[in-house]
Amino acid sequence: METSSYNPFQVAQSQFDKVAALLELDEGVRALLREPMREYQFTIPVRMDDGRVEVFKGFRVQHNDARGPAKGGIRFHPMETIDTVRALAMWMTWKCAVVDIPLGGGKGGVICDPHHLSQHEQERICRGWVRQIARNVGPLSDVPAPDVMTNGQHMLWMLDEYEMISGEHYPGFITGKPVGMGGSLGRTEATGFGVIYVLREALKVLGLSPEKTTASVQGFGNVAQHAVQLYTQLGGTVVAVSCWDQADKTSYTFRRKSGVNLEELRAISDKFGGIDKNRARDLGYEQLPGEAWLEQDVDILIPAALENQINRGNVQKLSKRVKIIAEGANGPTTPEADEVLRQRNIFVLPDFLTNAGGVTCSYFEQVQCNTNYFWEKEEVLKRLDSKMTSAFSAVHDLACRQKLYMREAAYVIAISRVAQAVRLRGWA
Repeated sequence: METSSYNPFQVAQSQFDKVAALLELDEGVRALLREPMREYQFTIPVRMDDGRVEVFKGFRVQHNDARGPAKGGIRFHPMETIDTVRALAMWMTWKCAVVDIPLGGGKGGVICDPHHLSQHEQERICRGWVRQIARNVGPLSDVPAPDVMTNGQHMLWMLDEYEMISGEHYPGFITGKPVGMGGSLGRTEATGFGVIYVLREALKVLGLSPEKTTASVQGFGNVAQHAVQLYTQLGGTVVAVSCWDQADKTSYTFRRKSGVNLEELRAISDKFGGIDKNRARDLGYEQLPGEAWLEQDVDILIPAALENQINRGNVQKLSKRVKIIAEGANGPTTPEADEVLRQRNIFVLPDFLTNAGGVTCSYFEQVQCNTNYFWEKEEVLKRLDSKMTSAFSAVHDLACRQKLYMREAAYVIAISRVAQAVRLRGWA
């Protein structure tokens, strides 16, 4: 992965600047939308299991809330930076707008590695994060959710702390909660399934049958696993998946040309999506270097891990057979690599459209919590499919009408909606 000069917030701003010029936005709107409206950085002192106190750094960035309360995940990652959080918050603003849900963009995080923390230590970090930011978040202002290396249990600890501070029940404060504790059925599948709903529509417009396509997937966490699940249900064949090996501190790609077996790999993976390489070899999988996922001779690539994964250093390694890239991760493609993909006429499904299934279902969870009435899983996924399909159609129609790249068309729709909200409120 190329990291030397990569700054995700600068990438997010450059993407915005390009579309702002295309839309001829006035300077006031541009100045407002290219920076976060509010951001918080704070320390979280935690009593560790061995009795010592360790201080962790936490973040929360609220990029824009003109269309509704800020919305965005909280990630636990040892390499977290404020610029990463700023970029993700901005992308969340566009993500909510492109699928037309009444929310703005936010993001949070803690610099830590859950691999090396006990459950009790993780709980103390969660509660400490809430204590530091409780006055600046809430169901009507900023609604957090899970992200990289956080899950429903983390969200429930955070909800409990928030309710202890407020003295009242606020199930709509946070989403991604366990089912039965205010969580929504279908939330676990939502992001990965959303990726494939969008991919399915792309295959239709390209005249391709899913059962005649193959794919390679980067990542084997929640998003990747559910993307693999639905794609194979549609008849497609995943020939390779990659994952991070915590013991070796490196990534590997596991390939089986006849197709990977999802349940087989799930049975030998840990809760973070790390696959046991020895057991994988015993099951007949080839073990390749981590970056080999993008070199596979497949029709579809699905980056579903972290940002900055397809860049100028590796974009030329893509097989000439690749027709579609469905971005399941946030910011997986750098602008330099994106230009190469565009020149090669690869149909790129941009991240903030393709992976918007998670925030869409989070919005459904908020609605259910606020009405205290919960839908059946079939209804959740049906509504999700409808939202994702409608969003794809709007973006694709605009791209065809104005001869725009899909990423540009998605940005034009999203930024136009947010800019209009800003103007109507009289902010700029």
